[in-house]
Amino acid sequence: MPSVMGLLEERERAARQRMDVLQAELREAEAVWQRFVIAREAVAEVLSEPRGGQEGPPDAVACDRSARVVGAVPGAVVPVWREGLTASVLSPGYQQLMNALTAGSGADPVTMDCRELAVSVGLEPVPAKVEGVRSKVKRLAARGWLMEERPGVFSVAAGQGGGS
Repeated sequence: MPSVMGLLEERERAARQRMDVLQAELREAEAVWQRFVIAREAVAEVLSEPRGGQEGPPDAVACDRSARVVGAVPGAVVPVWREGLTASVLSPGYQQLMNALTAGSGADPVTMDCRELAVSVGLEPVPAKVEGVRSKVKRLAARGWLMEERPGVFSVAAGQGGGS
């Protein structure tokens, strides 16, 4: 006959395993939900933009907008960095990340991982928020605004003032 303590330990172990599975499912569901929230906000923003009275096919308007970078628009595409381009052309979320990496940078460049960046821009260091930051800084690095020093650690690219 099994002991009462043994039975309790077995049930405790099973409950812990179930809790771990549910927590993983919750994290995954939160990430999916966050992507839908971002997508909905982006679509709402695009649909609310005035067309400027310009008649013509939508593609012509989109091409005209992508050809020039005027100023920060929330949810806008990150342009490829080139000489003379400042962080002020980036959307506010990207500007916050650039400012966090350029704040207090003197001779030595500031390097941060995604978790530190999330905290520095006022986000909770939960997986969904950190992954959102990771996505943004990876995009900035791919377009020449940032350098990925080592996997997951970023700094302002060489030759960049990064100022806003």
